Parts: sequence; C-alpha cells; structure tokens
Amino acid sequence: MVCRRRGPLRGAVDVPGDKSVSHRALIFPALATSPSRVRGLLDAGDVHSTRRAVEALGAVVRGEEAYVVVEPPERLHEPGDVVDCGNSGTSLRLLAGVLAGVPGLSVLTGDESLRRRPVRRVIDPLRHMGAVLHAREGDRLPPLVIRGGPLHGARHELPVASAQVKSALLLAGLSAEGETTVVEPARSRDHSERLLAAMGVPLRIDGLSVTVSPGRPRGGTIEVPGDVSSAAFFLCAAAGLAGSEVTVRNCGLNPSRTGVLDVLEAMGAELWVANRTDEGEPRGDVTVRPGMLEGTVIEGPLVPRLIDELPVIMVLATQAEGTTVVRDAGELRVKESDRLAVMGEALRAAGADVRLFDDGCEIRGPTRLRAVDVRTRLDHRVAMSMTVAQLFAGGEPVTLDDVACVGTSFPRFFELLDRLCGGAA
Repeated sequence: MVCRRRGPLRGAVDVPGDKSVSHRALIFPALATSPSRVRGLLDAGDVHSTRRAVEALGAVVRGEEAYVVVEPPERLHEPGDVVDCGNSGTSLRLLAGVLAGVPGLSVLTGDESLRRRPVRRVIDPLRHMGAVLHAREGDRLPPLVIRGGPLHGARHELPVASAQVKSALLLAGLSAEGETTVVEPARSRDHSERLLAAMGVPLRIDGLSVTVSPGRPRGGTIEVPGDVSSAAFFLCAAAGLAGSEVTVRNCGLNPSRTGVLDVLEAMGAELWVANRTDEGEPRGDVTVRPGMLEGTVIEGPLVPRLIDELPVIMVLATQAEGTTVVRDAGELRVKESDRLAVMGEALRAAGADVRLFDDGCEIRGPTRLRAVDVRTRLDHRVAMSMTVAQLFAGGEPVTLDDVACVGTSFPRFFELLDRLCGGAA
C-alpha cells in the first residue's frame, strides 16, 4: 500500500473494543457457571482466534442484538484438533494457563509470526504448578503441547512484568489446589484482576502481588471499552500535526494502560478527558491538540503501561525538539516482530536520527521525515505506526509491503484515518 495522506487531523471517532479485554471477555466466561453477555467486543482477527479456541473447548458463542453471548459448558473438554491461535500471543499464553488444568491433550499453534514468539516464560511457571508442557527448540517456541491434569497452587515471582504470563498463571490457579500468587517487578495491565473480581472469583491484591483461590467465575454482563492502543495512533498523529484536534470517544482509561497519555502530556501536547465513567473498566472521551513538543524519558514502571504504544511514540519522538530516550523496553523485541529493530530501521530509512539499545532507543528531533519503503514484518503496530509517520513526511509517500496484518487488531484503521484527515491511501 502507498500512503499519501496529509494532515491536519480533525474530528471525533470511536475506536474498536479493547483487544486485551476482548480476549478475556471470551475466555473467562467460557470457564463460568452461567452465561455471560459481552458488549463492545472487538471484531478482529486476534479475537476471532480466541473465539474459535473457546468454541473448540466446548463453549457456545453467539450474537444477540448488540451483545455476544458466551454459554459455558459444564466443564471444558479436550479439543478435537490442534487449536490455531493465528497471530495472537494473548490467545496462546492465556489458553496455556486454562488448558494446563483441562484433562487430555491440547496443542496450541499459530501463524509463522506467532511460531517465532517465545513461550518458555509461561512454560516454566506452569510446570512449577505441576503442569506438563512441551514446545519445540528446547521448549522455546510454539507449537505448545499441553497434557492437562491436576495442578497445585504456587508462588511465582516474575522476572519481567507481563500481563499475559500473569493472566495465564491466575487462570491455572482457578483449577489448582490451594492458592496461587503472582508477584511482578512492576505493574502490568490489570484487566484480568478486574474481570475476575467482577465475576466473583476470590482475589487478593497487595501492591505488586496478586493471589487467586480455586473456583469458577459466575456469568454476567461485560462492557468492553474502546482500545487505548488503537486510539494512540490518532492521538499521537494529532499531537504532532499543526492545526489538528482529535477526540476518541469511549476510550479505555485503565491506569495500567494510559502511559501513552502521560507521555503525550510530558512532551507538551494539549490533552483533556471528558465524560468519564467506570463500568469495571474506566473510560472517557480523550481529546488531543498539538503543542510545542519536547523530548522526554520513558523508563521503569512507565514502560509496561505503554509497551504496545511505543512504536507510534517512537514516530512522534521524531517530531519533538531534543532527545527522547526509551529504556527498560526489551519486551519490544519479542512481540509480533522485534519492534525496536523494525521501527529503528524504518525510521532511519525515513531520515530520523535513531540510536538503538538492547532495551530501548534514543531519538533526536525534530526531523521532517521522507519517503520510505517499509517492511512491516507482518506486524500490525509497525504498519499503523509507519502510516502515521507518513503524515510527518510533508505529503511524501510511505509504501507498506503488507497491511493485511492490521486486520488482527484494527480492521477499520485506514477508514477512520481517512475520515480524520481527508487523505487517500
């Protein structure tokens, strides 16, 4: 795809349902004692993978007016075939925690990109609970084979903050004997804790420690907010383009996910929130206007709160005066692609001053970007971030070798971007 859009961006949009919450809004109800109704579920490839997976385990998922209804089986059962998680690392890791306690043999696999993503980080702690799991290349990469059976509770101290690993262990703890505790070095997104508590699961939170007792959730109604990770592309674009003003309605404002908003304010963008509500997950209407952008430092506990937004923040940093430094973000190297390397390569080719570290980068600006051909490596966030980069190239084109990957999380991205800026792909 050749992108040739021009700013400014102006208007208000609704972004699709939060991807992280949507995965959980299918998996947790599949474990419940009664049906659940979900409103605002993301309609995209990754969530479709989770839906097919829970159906393979015995749940019934159907549409009912504005809701998706999840009817759990009496007990989850061994799938009749290999479970294909597509491009979704969340599906694979969370399902590993579920299937560790489901009697029988299960195999989780995915597309070429997912089969390059590490699974040892979830295998080792699940084995500590008595689970039997194997993967290829010395238990490093999918497919992941699980022989489900009895589990015992355990205390886990994670070396890296990871909502996916934490959630997998909490889910395994629901079918284990005794309590399961997960301790993180920093706060990761807490959608699992919020939803489990709302569904009546005994849960105890003490600082960075979460403890769950065995049990089954109860069904209910789940409201999925708009995805702040999807909103970030439009908000960052507006922050860097003179004359812009963008409002994202019904945007998720979970404090464990709003690091991108903190960074926008720290860099000097004008930002405010209206119409705040909280139905299990806080939300509101977020508006951004450009300001005199300055470089900032992103490190430590802030990083888990914006790990998925860092690619587009790297793009915005090219437009800020001075230096932006990112540290403690080694997790970016084990996403759908090595996002540090891929974004660094693409931005340097577009004329940006970027220096990479093992765990982050340094970007000096401001820089007017130029035309560039981008290899997205089948990574949806790279594709969308470099689409935003084209807006900072003064109308020069950015060519993306693959945009089908955008459908895994945000199928309407290009449509909504065109609505805001009036440009053409």
